[in-house]
Amino acid sequence: MENHHALIANNDGFLRDLQLFCTVARRASFIIASAEMGISPSHVSKRIAMLEKSLGVKLFSRTTRRVSVTGEGEAAFQWAQKILDDVQGMSDAFAERKRDPSGLLRISASLRLGHDHVSPILSLLRQRYPSLEIWLELLDRRVDLVGENFDIDIRVGEVQEPHLIAHKITDSARILCASPAYLKRAGMPRAPADLAQHDCLLFRDRDQRFGVWRLSGPDGEQAVKVTGPLASNHSDIVQRWALDGYGVIMAAIWDVASNLESGALVRVLPQHQQPADVWAVTSARASSSAKIRVCVEFLKEQLTHGPHALKTHGVSGF
Repeated sequence: MENHHALIANNDGFLRDLQLFCTVARRASFIIASAEMGISPSHVSKRIAMLEKSLGVKLFSRTTRRVSVTGEGEAAFQWAQKILDDVQGMSDAFAERKRDPSGLLRISASLRLGHDHVSPILSLLRQRYPSLEIWLELLDRRVDLVGENFDIDIRVGEVQEPHLIAHKITDSARILCASPAYLKRAGMPRAPADLAQHDCLLFRDRDQRFGVWRLSGPDGEQAVKVTGPLASNHSDIVQRWALDGYGVIMAAIWDVASNLESGALVRVLPQHQQPADVWAVTSARASSSAKIRVCVEFLKEQLTHGPHALKTHGVSGF
C-alpha cells in the first residue's frame, strides 16, 4: 500500500489515470473509454502506457479487435477500485459537511423515461448544485449497476437483485391499449385469453420476458402468450405502431397518458394491469453518499410533483 501512496504523491494526475484504467478495463475498449472520458484514443493509449511503466506491469493485452485485462491488470483493477472508492468516500464525507454535493454522478435510465423526464430533471439538479458533473446513459435493458459502474439506475418494474438498494420513486403500472381504428377492425378483447387472437406489438423491456404478458386482475395474475407482426426494443417505436393501428401494446401509464387523454389510444381490459413501480436503484455502498442521496431525493420530488413529473393518476380511462 505504501508504494501506491508514493505513486499518488509523486505523479500528478495519478488518480485520473486510475479512473481511466478502470474505464478501459470495464469497457474492454480504448475507443469507448476515450469517448466516455472526453479525450482522444491516442491520449488514452499514452496515459495507460505511462501507468504501466509507473507500476512496472502490463495491464492489457492488445489485439486489432479487442483489449483484454492481463492477470496483473486484474489485480491492479482491484487496487484501483479500492483507492478510487476511498478517495470518493473522503470527498463525499466533506461534501456532506458543506451540504453542497459535488463530483461525478453516473445515471442510467430507459430511453423514454430518460429522454422525456429524467434528463430535464437532471438539468434542474445541475442548476441547483453547479459543482455536480452528470453522465446520463439511456438503455432499454437492465444494467449491471456495479459492473457497469453506475451510481443510480432509474428503473421501471421489480428490483430483484438482493445486493442493491431500491428507493421507490412512485407507484405505477403497465396497461394495455390500442388505437380506435385497430379496435374497430379487430374488436375489443373481453378477457386476457382473447389477446392470443389479436396482433400484439411487442417491446423487449428491461425486465419483461419477450412474448409473455403477465397481468394482474380480479382473478389474480395471468400469464398470456402473445404474438404480433411487429416488435422492437425501442418503446417509442412500438407506441408509434400502436398509434398507426397495428395492434395492442402494453406500456407504462405515464408513457401513454397524453395519447389516452387525446383519444389517440384507448385502454384495453381496464381491470387488468402489470405492476411497474418506478425506482431509483443504488448499490449498498453508494446509498450512503451525500451526492447520491441528494440526487435520489430530487428525482423523487420532481418525478412526482415537478414540471416533468410522471402522470400516473387522473388519466382518462382509470
